[in-house]
Amino acid sequence: MDKNSIIGFVLIALILFGFMGYQSRQVKKQQEIQAQLDSARIAEEYAQWQLDSAYKAEHPELAAAQEASAPTASAAPQYSDAQLNAAAQAEAQTFTLENSKLEVAFTTRGAQPLSVRVKDYTNYDKSDLYIIKEGKSELGYTVYAPTAIDTRKFTFQYVPEESNSSTVVMRLPVGEGYIQQKYTLLEDSYSLNEELTFVGMNLDANRSRSISVDFQATLPRMEKGYKNETQYSRLNYYFPDDNKPENIGNGRKGSKRFNNNIEWFAFQQQFFSAIMRAPENFNYGEFAIDFVPKDSPSHDLMNCSAKMQADLKLDGGNGRANFEFYFGPNNYKGLKAYGHAYEKVIPLGGKIIGYFTKWIIIPMFDWLHKGITNFGIIILLMTIIIKIVVLPLAYKSYASSAKMQALKPFLDKINAKYPKQEDAMKKQQETMELYRKAGVNMMGGCLPMLLQLPILWAMFRFFPASIELRQQPFLWAEDLSAYDDVIHWGTSILGMDHISIFALLMAVSMFFYSKATMQSQNTGDDPNAKMMRAMSLYMMPIMMFFICNNLSSGLSYYYLLSNLITMLETWIIRKWIVKPDEIVAKVKAAENKPAPKSKWQQRLEEAQKMQRQMQQEQQKKNRR
Repeated sequence: MDKNSIIGFVLIALILFGFMGYQSRQVKKQQEIQAQLDSARIAEEYAQWQLDSAYKAEHPELAAAQEASAPTASAAPQYSDAQLNAAAQAEAQTFTLENSKLEVAFTTRGAQPLSVRVKDYTNYDKSDLYIIKEGKSELGYTVYAPTAIDTRKFTFQYVPEESNSSTVVMRLPVGEGYIQQKYTLLEDSYSLNEELTFVGMNLDANRSRSISVDFQATLPRMEKGYKNETQYSRLNYYFPDDNKPENIGNGRKGSKRFNNNIEWFAFQQQFFSAIMRAPENFNYGEFAIDFVPKDSPSHDLMNCSAKMQADLKLDGGNGRANFEFYFGPNNYKGLKAYGHAYEKVIPLGGKIIGYFTKWIIIPMFDWLHKGITNFGIIILLMTIIIKIVVLPLAYKSYASSAKMQALKPFLDKINAKYPKQEDAMKKQQETMELYRKAGVNMMGGCLPMLLQLPILWAMFRFFPASIELRQQPFLWAEDLSAYDDVIHWGTSILGMDHISIFALLMAVSMFFYSKATMQSQNTGDDPNAKMMRAMSLYMMPIMMFFICNNLSSGLSYYYLLSNLITMLETWIIRKWIVKPDEIVAKVKAAENKPAPKSKWQQRLEEAQKMQRQMQQEQQKKNRR
């Protein structure tokens, strides 16, 4: 590996560290803003408590009457409508709708989904996969008719004459009218449609133009690695016609509030999502997410909350609102087929990386999967295809490294000729002259590696988000979407409780490739060059091991294959394409021939000359 290749690696590392630093600052900024909001809320609640306390102190008789009339924990609330009182105390019933993909249980208490099971998938421990478990979610609507009615507080009546194998209808009598919930599970789909209607309730057009929507859910853990699962789980919210959804989460607690129109929001686990969409848009949104600790006995992943507001379509005294739900896998093609930008919940990288992944990586992956069922073989073929495609870019880097290897005897002579540090410029000039005679491009190693960086980053985003790799075994790895942990232990050491074999092999291959290519380096006694050499040889493999140890074993496997193929390509180029004897003969033939200097070389020599003059003047001043 030549100096320019090392510079390329260093630049890549700096970009990665810079990105992580930027993310850290953004998180800190968000935490500070959230702390300010929390402080303001606490101050507001405290001020209200002081006002209430002062009022009770001035009117003790009213306070006593309020306490006496307040319902106990076991008492049911009282309403002026006898039907609501009866519905508040009625026992709940459950009903189930199912198709080839979903099994959705409903409860008449609040007329809401009780649980949602995805049929074609299982959890890591092979148990049934529930996006929503019984007792872990709550979906309610509040309307003013003319007083506030929260649907979660009442038991609806099942309407058998309007229900069937794909539809369930439930009603709540209110006065001379009723509230009706109609859920329809579409055939062979992950979609559930909801029609909420208010009939004969004489809705006040001023206060009842909209309803409040409150959806809260605790999503369970479904994957092998807690850290990896939380890192790719979040809450998304999508503004109409936006390029991509905004989000909070990714392993961190967060909250947001908007007065904008919002088309849909998603409680997104790494590979599965619960999405709620309002075709007419929500006009307000308040979101919150918090992750459950790893050692929690509940084995839950995260608590998600969405408090929304949606307009009602009013017709006389009646009102109606429609909503759509998606409960299913984060499959790119499947989500895209819905036509509502659901596929944008999948983290495929930024604009450039995302385009590359969507239009090249995913189609290639799907094309190979049509005829091959083993995903380890698919990754191998993808790696070979990508390496062949980028070979014209990589060739200059490999050829430059091979030429540097052939020039090593000449570089050793230059190092011996200029052993002193003060002769560093002369050594650099002579080294550059040697490169020129041999036809070595100074940027031949750095630029091609930088051009390949988008491909590396696209793969870094693709593999952990690819549900196709979920629970797919290969060799010793049980699940290519998670880390392989053949070696594991109970306690955490340096943040690890296991060693991923694929990640370890990837790091080892990176070390040996760097060591093999560094034989051509002209480091001499330059401490900076030695430091760069040590970083490329030791720090980069170690850093990549710690990064990949908790990530997808399919990603580590891809990087391992990429390193091995790169080593093979380099060996072939050195063996049959770049011939050392020809390079040496070319240098010797040009030794006694004066060569014209390029404008860049002339400017560089002038700059070096000026630098030497400045150093000499500085030395004279120091002697005085």
